Amino acid sequence: MNLNTLYKKALNLDFLTVDEGLYLYENAPTSDLIFIGNEIRKRNQTEENRNKVGWIIDRNVNITNVCIAQCEFCNFYRKPGAPDTYITTLEEYDEKIKVLKELGGNQLLMQGGLHPKLGLTWYKQLFSDLKKMHPDIKLHALGPAEIHHIARISKTTYRDVLIQLTEAGLDSLPGAGAEILVDRVRKTVSRGKCTAQQWLDVMREAHKLNIVTSATMMFGHIETHRERIEHFVRLREVQAEKPENSEGFTTFIPWPFQDEGTELNEKSGIENTVTTDEYLRTFALARIMMPNIKNMQASWLTIGKTAGQLTLHGGANDFGSIMIEENVVSVAGADYSFNAEQIQEAVQEAGFIPVLRNQAYEYIENSVN
Repeated sequence: MNLNTLYKKALNLDFLTVDEGLYLYENAPTSDLIFIGNEIRKRNQTEENRNKVGWIIDRNVNITNVCIAQCEFCNFYRKPGAPDTYITTLEEYDEKIKVLKELGGNQLLMQGGLHPKLGLTWYKQLFSDLKKMHPDIKLHALGPAEIHHIARISKTTYRDVLIQLTEAGLDSLPGAGAEILVDRVRKTVSRGKCTAQQWLDVMREAHKLNIVTSATMMFGHIETHRERIEHFVRLREVQAEKPENSEGFTTFIPWPFQDEGTELNEKSGIENTVTTDEYLRTFALARIMMPNIKNMQASWLTIGKTAGQLTLHGGANDFGSIMIEENVVSVAGADYSFNAEQIQEAVQEAGFIPVLRNQAYEYIENSVN
């Protein structure tokens, strides 16, 4: 293969094969990958928005810490019956939402474990109750693994679950639980979750229903470079299948595995060895391999301010959320934090204009300082 030929193909927004992507990752200078990733970012934005970087204020609330998936990268979950299990109450949601609104936010990122007793009826009631208490709150909730779990224990289809949850108040579906969309990897790190195909099939159904979705990747553990690229290709294929009236994946967010206190680390000795250079190369390659996903978000929470700012020059056009109350990756070692002022300052320092957005990646007037 020839690097210049692949560069031209990438800049033409053509789909590269897995072999071509792997060749780029293993042979192209980081500076070249960053340049191409940045060029593709610019082509995915209108001229008016090319120097803008989105950000959002939301609050992360864990519905429950009970989970039967027992992922080896997660030290947040508790087995059913453990003494410190919980299910967040409506009173607790109400208090958390009021604080969120005081800080200028109106989106609740709701995630949690695969609870063996919480099915479709329970989640419908929860979403309906939250919307009655706070009609203007946006529920960015669950993810494909949870949808698969709910469909299984409720004995229905992904489509039916998504329709009923949307009618009850679900506004958008996060791309959580993707990890690496290769079953060799999933059988080790998230053996209790849905398969790669099932994760993708949930998203296919969501796109048919024009539900706003995102896609993620957790990397830097047991996966190979080829498997990272296979992950990109599978997401790209689902995006290419979406109906014309659907946005499909509005964004892609990759982050490095956080190892502190996890089974992968303590039992298998797997550590997070992702350097800033590796993160930048992986992110730029995501842009190159998935030119049909418009927005890509730098994970400052797991890589820090400086690496996040560099990523804005290598393909990212979004700096994510100030992440009020993030509990899962934080307990595994991700300890960076921003408030609204700091996240805007970080974007400005990198040479871009910070713009407040919603989950559909629509820029909105910023009244937050």
